[in-house]
Amino acid sequence: MALGPDLNENVARARADLRMGVPVALTGPEGTLLLAAAETLRPARLAEILALGAVDLALTARRAETLKARAYDGDLARVVVPEGADLRWIRDLADPANDLDSPMKGPLSTRRGGPAEAHRLAIRLCKTARLLPAALVVPVPARLPAEGGLVTLPVEALAPLLDLLPPLDHVVTARVPLRAAEQARLHIFRPEDGSDEHYAIEIGRPDRAAPVLARLHSACFTGDLLGSLKCDCGPQLNAALMQMGQEGAGVLLYLQQEGRGIGLANKMRAYALQDQGFDTVEANHRLGFEDDERDFRLGAQILQTLGFGAVRLMTNNPAKLAMMESCGIAVAERVPLKVGETPFNARYLAVKAEKSGHLL
Repeated sequence: MALGPDLNENVARARADLRMGVPVALTGPEGTLLLAAAETLRPARLAEILALGAVDLALTARRAETLKARAYDGDLARVVVPEGADLRWIRDLADPANDLDSPMKGPLSTRRGGPAEAHRLAIRLCKTARLLPAALVVPVPARLPAEGGLVTLPVEALAPLLDLLPPLDHVVTARVPLRAAEQARLHIFRPEDGSDEHYAIEIGRPDRAAPVLARLHSACFTGDLLGSLKCDCGPQLNAALMQMGQEGAGVLLYLQQEGRGIGLANKMRAYALQDQGFDTVEANHRLGFEDDERDFRLGAQILQTLGFGAVRLMTNNPAKLAMMESCGIAVAERVPLKVGETPFNARYLAVKAEKSGHLL
């Protein structure tokens, strides 16, 4: 009987370990490598990693561009960690918080040639753990035990697994009367890979044979719960539910993809960079992220599970329309959702229109 974890379960364990500062092992044709998230690394563990041999700090090309480091591998740079490097040096490269105070980080030497897939996977694991996309990577000498009790992941199987959308299990449904609509039900969906749960708020009893009024809403703690004026998320959430209540039917998908998929901590880092004068997109790039890291396939999967095949989608974002269509959900109509503009978010909305193509 095999009671041990499978690959999916080990990936979930790896994310948790990286968040706690514990390294993870990757095995492949080139041997075994250890990876550790730069954000959560501690001095004692850094000393152990540096003692193993030549260490790389894997950074995304976005972050490397800010640091003026050569990204020879296209989407990432393998920065050589010099002898005597301490935790502050690593954190300063990974986190842009002090970029303006100490702009000179180099000269930085980046590795050229040789395989970089493990480094690429290290960054992807950090992203899915909602950490800064920066990881130390070091080969494990043959004389040392490969795993040593660490979670071990095979490189060749990990890459395709991270590309897959994890199946969502429908956990439970219950009636929840809302201010916007007394006839409302909340559906809970749990991904099989152990990541965050997602929710669907169903208003009334929508006809499954007709296009349903729908919205894909990404969680926004600051806007939805705190009433932040820096974004339009809270007003969009309330306006969407109100319109569904007025029409008597609809479904709002509440997806746990805070901060365009980078997590609340990184979103606050982006806010701090915006206070320094950078716009939303520039802040994401300085952190090492793309403009938008969300995966709207989740929304299509939930809609299909609930029995919907067509939507009247409440959105200003053309990317959502394209993703629904590509996933087999017909978009019968785009329903504009223009609410919540304030003096505090006027620039944010302008950047969404100019750089992200939002129809504002």
